[in-house]
Amino acid sequence: MPKEVNSVSVPQGVAEYVKALIRRGELGPGDRLPPERQLAESLGVARVSLREAFKQLQEDGYIVVRRGKTGGNFVTALSQPLAEWRRSMLEQEEELDDLTTVRVAMESHAATLAATRRTQDDLDAMMAAISQQAAATNRAEYRLADSAFHDAVAKAAGSKRLEAAIRNARSEFFSPADMLDHPDPVEDDQRQHKRVFEAIKDRAPLLAHEAMLDHIEHTRHEILRILKSETEQVS
Repeated sequence: MPKEVNSVSVPQGVAEYVKALIRRGELGPGDRLPPERQLAESLGVARVSLREAFKQLQEDGYIVVRRGKTGGNFVTALSQPLAEWRRSMLEQEEELDDLTTVRVAMESHAATLAATRRTQDDLDAMMAAISQQAAATNRAEYRLADSAFHDAVAKAAGSKRLEAAIRNARSEFFSPADMLDHPDPVEDDQRQHKRVFEAIKDRAPLLAHEAMLDHIEHTRHEILRILKSETEQVS
């Protein structure tokens, strides 16, 4: 059973697990969740708990239920949870700073370790993610590729616990690509990802640390810029 499901009440844990998948880009708007029986078995929870979780996810604006032969539980356009996240970040800018601090601490260290421990398979996974990001034709593909790159770096660090902690921290972020009224920062992200990749490939831990730190700080500044820009437009 995933850690997210173990840590709190079962329905709440399932809901948080699905939210984390969505926030990391592993599930995107329009994606269909696995069938109820399959998901219950894979998470090791009762179907009644799963239904309670789905109810909470609907109330929070993450999923919608469609009936009929092609029905099921589908990820929404995420306008409600994204609006709530934006509002929270604007009202509590220190929260964004805190999330950034956690990510910098963990992911910069992961990049440092990756530069000394990476395998060719790790490098191949990073390069594949960069290529997928360049070829992305929509936001869902872009976000999935972004997550794949960060996951590959975390895996290359060689610590399962650090890898899991990074995934959990990243699940609290909505990336700049989710700021729906703005263009995706594809070129900036690609350039930054390549810089991290090159440092790891060259086994240069200090450069890898610096490159990842700069990338995450850039993400924080980009999010703040977009949030404040939207606020000014509304006012």
